[in-house]
Amino acid sequence: MNILTKGKIILHVVRWLLTWKKHDCHYPSPVPENPKFMTAWDAVALIRDGAVMATSGIGGNQRCSLMYWAIRERFDAEQHPRNLTVVCIGGQGGRGKVPGTLEEIAVEGLNSRMFTGHTETFKGQLKLADAGKIEIQCMPQGTLMLVVKAQSEGRDHIINRTGVGTFVDPRTGRGTPVMPPDAAQYVEVLEDGSLKYWLPPIDTAVFSAPAADRKGNIYVKNCAVLCESYEIAKAARRNGGKVIVNVGLLVEEGYDDIFLPAEEVDAVVYWPGTEQTGSVTHNKYWDFLTLNSASSEAEGLARLKLVNNILGITPKRKPIDNVLARLATRIFVDHARAGDHVDIGVGLPEEVSRLLYESGAMDKLYMMNESGVFGGVSAPGVFFGAAVNPREIVSSATAFERLYERLDWAILGALQIDSDGNVNVSKRGEGAINYVGPGGFIDLVTSAKSIMFCSAWGDRAQFEIDNGKVTVVKQGKPKFIGKVDEITFNGREALKQGKQVFYVTHVGAFRLTERGMELMCVVPGVDVQKDILDVCPMKIVLPEKGAPETVSPEIVTGKNYRLSLND
Repeated sequence: MNILTKGKIILHVVRWLLTWKKHDCHYPSPVPENPKFMTAWDAVALIRDGAVMATSGIGGNQRCSLMYWAIRERFDAEQHPRNLTVVCIGGQGGRGKVPGTLEEIAVEGLNSRMFTGHTETFKGQLKLADAGKIEIQCMPQGTLMLVVKAQSEGRDHIINRTGVGTFVDPRTGRGTPVMPPDAAQYVEVLEDGSLKYWLPPIDTAVFSAPAADRKGNIYVKNCAVLCESYEIAKAARRNGGKVIVNVGLLVEEGYDDIFLPAEEVDAVVYWPGTEQTGSVTHNKYWDFLTLNSASSEAEGLARLKLVNNILGITPKRKPIDNVLARLATRIFVDHARAGDHVDIGVGLPEEVSRLLYESGAMDKLYMMNESGVFGGVSAPGVFFGAAVNPREIVSSATAFERLYERLDWAILGALQIDSDGNVNVSKRGEGAINYVGPGGFIDLVTSAKSIMFCSAWGDRAQFEIDNGKVTVVKQGKPKFIGKVDEITFNGREALKQGKQVFYVTHVGAFRLTERGMELMCVVPGVDVQKDILDVCPMKIVLPEKGAPETVSPEIVTGKNYRLSLND
């Protein structure tokens, strides 16, 4: 990226930060002759008290900011609409920092119940939950999405085995309620051991889209994601409810294939500030985040990295994190095959994605994302859910259906791992404010044939790297423990299903076996007894052949590190 482009990106982000609260809920309709076109303020009047309102989006993608502001402002002025139930599949909050997210309606009396797959970003709602002022329900993200699709098709539930043996299974955990713990269950164990999931009927759909024509037809050309837009609109209409769409462009009829016809839309809210993704409006969209891009992957990734760095979104990786990433990627390519379908999560797994991209190995893989964006390179940080130069963009319902049909690998992060190979990614601590939720994690590990977890060896652990060797300076708080605080992945269930499961850390890697958690390899410089066995609360078994392998020095140094997928 040249200096001029870098300067433009910095200016772009600064301008967004200075104006990101600016909005106009009374922005006039550009089509006064069509009553479907309304101001955001007027469109909110269509939302009844007690409505079950579904939204669409993930991370910073497809935020329906103007409508969230309008709902709150009308409630502040009139105390209506009130007692809304919100159904949101992905994490659409702002972590208590970013304005214009669903946290705008985290107001007592306005939002009284929420169903979601990923709770962590909704700090406003989580604070209300700890105060006893809102009910939080949590389901696996893909399963929640498929329940919404079921409603769009006239069914009221789905049955699967997703979540068996985890916290969402009432036999081994608390089920769907996060807070209060005694709230109604939306999961039931059936006689054959499978799980039945359902939701209250969705009667309102509110989402953003790129464009509408003067008749009110909706278009999605140059979107970054589709997520749940289509399914929530169909569910609301089938249940006799309302569909409200916020658009950023007014176009001529025939602009593209119609995504949603005007007769299925109750209100179109035009606002030029409507975003394609965080900081980027539809009228100045970034082409590398959508189909038919003319930009290179390298340029797109560089831009996103710079934005995330300015916002402080992307963690600053240390040299030891590169060691973990090289080890994880080497184990992956040793066991994967060209053509494998792969989903890579956020956090340390993103470093595996980077190495696969830089090596060219990613070109031989079919990259998947639960948001519905396939191909290209997954976008990091605030843009998670989108991809740079995607090959295909479908709904998240279609994405999860494909993931369930075939997923060869899931590469994911972990908060805690225990002696049975169980993994916790959903609970950081006590209270709703410390609840993360599983996102699509449970659906992914249910679908995947092979799973790799990438985890720091210990919280705030410290290491030194010298002369191709790693020295553990400080162990930190153990992440590999006797028993996890909450089961988001059940190791024994995975073994029953014949999955191969790896756990990669800064000091080495484990493999889940019938004998237990086997230490399969360590990095040079690590003392198996002193640095691992003597200090790790998790029960560890050594390979049947004896000592674990010490991996080659290039894992530590990066020199002559090469990757090649088997055909």
